[in-house]
Amino acid sequence: MKGFFVTGTDTEIGKTWSSVALIHALRERGLRVNAIKPVAAGEDNPSDASLLAGACGHAIDPALLNPFAFREPVSPHLAAQLESRHVELQPIVEAARRLAGDADLLIAEGAGGWMVPLGGPDGELMMPDLVRALDLPVILVVGLKLGCLNHALLSAAQISASGCALAGWIGNTVDPAMRLQAENIETLTRLLPAPLLGILPRLEAPADGASRLDLSPLEGWGQVEGGGQVQGTE
Repeated sequence: MKGFFVTGTDTEIGKTWSSVALIHALRERGLRVNAIKPVAAGEDNPSDASLLAGACGHAIDPALLNPFAFREPVSPHLAAQLESRHVELQPIVEAARRLAGDADLLIAEGAGGWMVPLGGPDGELMMPDLVRALDLPVILVVGLKLGCLNHALLSAAQISASGCALAGWIGNTVDPAMRLQAENIETLTRLLPAPLLGILPRLEAPADGASRLDLSPLEGWGQVEGGGQVQGTE
């Protein structure tokens, strides 16, 4: 599969809005993009999955778009337990392959942060297991607020320790009044082992963030090439 997995430094950090901005930026390059939200818990209306589908600009089968949706806004493994269900990798991978096969790129959005328990049949399934099964490089959304340096560096270290590849990071302005924001961004740019793709301000409409993203660093991953072309192997 060609695409990227979007994770964040925490929950409620702007993964969905960053993913939507990313999808619009890719579509502006002439690429057909599909999206998947493999696991969701306690989504409001409109849901994260609906926002992703809307950004893609075409209908997506809800069963493929969001294979595991749970009602309660808690950790996915607990939300699944409350419904006497469990998350399984195979349906997610099958859905992702079908969506990827009908597009140039697939954008997959995680739930919560990187080390989120998913439960699974044996109770040991974690978010990194899902990303490894999808075999997608990772884009990290960093919520720009007090504490983001620690959260971002720990997340990046765990992504690497999980055997996954960090392709880039997006800064999302969670706290517009954050003190020394520019200095924090400079520190993150210097210390994170992946390029900055852009800084998103507080947005009324997530699509407006597309113009703020620089996708050129992603070309080196054999995923995205200028002029709407996709390169690399399956």
